[in-house]
Amino acid sequence: MTRNRTLKALLASAALALFVNAPAFAQDGPIKIGVLEDQSGDFAAATIVKVHAIELATKEINDAGGIGGRQIELVTYDTQSDNRRTQEFMRRALQSDKVDVVFSGFSSAAREAYRPIVNQFDGLAFYNNQYEGGVCDANMIVTGAVPEQQFSTLLPWMMEKYGKNVYTLAADYNFGQISAEWVRNIVKENGGTMVGEEFIPLGVSQFGQTIQNIQAAKPDFVVTLLVGAAQASYYEQANSANVGLPMGSSINVGQAYEHKRFTPPSLANMFVTTNYIEEVDTPASKDFVARFRAMFPDEPYINQEAANSYIAVYLYKQMVERAGSTDREALRAEIAKGDVCFDGPSGKTCLDPKSQHMSHTIYLAQVGEDHSITFPKVWENIQPYWLGDAGCDLTKNDPSAQYTPSSPPPKN
Repeated sequence: MTRNRTLKALLASAALALFVNAPAFAQDGPIKIGVLEDQSGDFAAATIVKVHAIELATKEINDAGGIGGRQIELVTYDTQSDNRRTQEFMRRALQSDKVDVVFSGFSSAAREAYRPIVNQFDGLAFYNNQYEGGVCDANMIVTGAVPEQQFSTLLPWMMEKYGKNVYTLAADYNFGQISAEWVRNIVKENGGTMVGEEFIPLGVSQFGQTIQNIQAAKPDFVVTLLVGAAQASYYEQANSANVGLPMGSSINVGQAYEHKRFTPPSLANMFVTTNYIEEVDTPASKDFVARFRAMFPDEPYINQEAANSYIAVYLYKQMVERAGSTDREALRAEIAKGDVCFDGPSGKTCLDPKSQHMSHTIYLAQVGEDHSITFPKVWENIQPYWLGDAGCDLTKNDPSAQYTPSSPPPKN
C-alpha cells in the first residue's frame, strides 16, 4: 500500500509540474490584438484594406482553432490619419485594453509618434508598411519593404533603361527625407546625377511651380515619393502639363492604387517596386484575392500593406505557438532562431533576427497607357540587409532608435 501511495504521489506531483509548466496560452482566454489603423482621413484609401486583411486572417485562424487553442480577439480603433489620435489610442490599447500585441501605423510620422509609447509599456508592435527603413527597436516587427529592397532594385534598372539624370519629389517628413537620401546615394553609386530634389509639405495639392522646375531641369526620369490624397494631385497635373517623363516610386500603386483611381494616362510609364499588389499572377496571389473578395466583395483594391498585414497575423500565430507564450521576450527568442517564415500571397517571407524586418520577393510593376499592370522584372528573396550590416543586432542589444545612411548605428 505504501509503495502504491508513493507511486500515486509521484504521478500527482509530475502531473502538477506539467500543469504548472504548461504553455500559458493553453489555459488563458482570448489573445487580444490591437488594430490601430487609419480608417478615415487622408490615408484611409490605403489603410482600410489593412484592417480587412487582419480580419480575414483572424477569421481563418479562429475557424481553424485559434492560436494554440485560444481565439483571437481584435480591439480596433480608427486612428483617423491623426498622430495625436494614434498616441491616445495606443495608450488606451496597451494600458486599459491590455492587448497582447498591436498592429499599427501607415505614415512613418504615426509610427514615430507611437513607438515611444510601445516602449514605455514594453509592448510589441507590428508595423506592416513599406517605409524609409532604419528602425532598430526590439519592440517593433516590420513586415513592409525597405529602401535596400526597393530602391536598390528600382533605380539601377531605371538608370540603365532611361538615363542617369534624376529628379526627386518627396513628402516633407521623415519618410520622404530619408527615402530621398537613399535615392541620392544609390544614384551616385551608379554614376548618376541628381538634377533636382524637392520636399513637399503634406497638405500641398498645387504643383504648377514644381512642374516648371522639373521641365527646366530636364531629368531622364522622376522619382515620386508623394504621400496622401493632397499630394496625389501631382500626377494628373503633370499629365495635363505634358511632362511625359517616366516615373519611379516605392509607394505609388502598391499602396493607394492610383492606377485604378486616376484617369489614364496620368500614371503611364510609372515603375514601382512593391512586395505585392493584387495583379501579381501566381497561384498563391490568386487564391488570396479570391478569399479576400469572398469576405469583402466591395474591396476596391488589395495592396501590399494588406498582404503584409495578413502575413503578420500568421507570423504572430507561429511565434506564439512556438514560444508557448505571448511574452515579448519569448517571442523575440523565437525570432532570434532565424526560422520565422511564412509562405503567403507574396511568396515566402522570413524575419531577419538582427533587425526584425522581413525578406521579400520584389515585383517591378509597370503602369501602361491604359493603366494596366505588367511585371518586366521580379527579384526573388531580397533581404532587409542594411540595418544588420550597419550594426543593428537586436539579438544582442536594443537601442530603440531609427538610423539613416548618413547616421548609421554605432559600431560595437
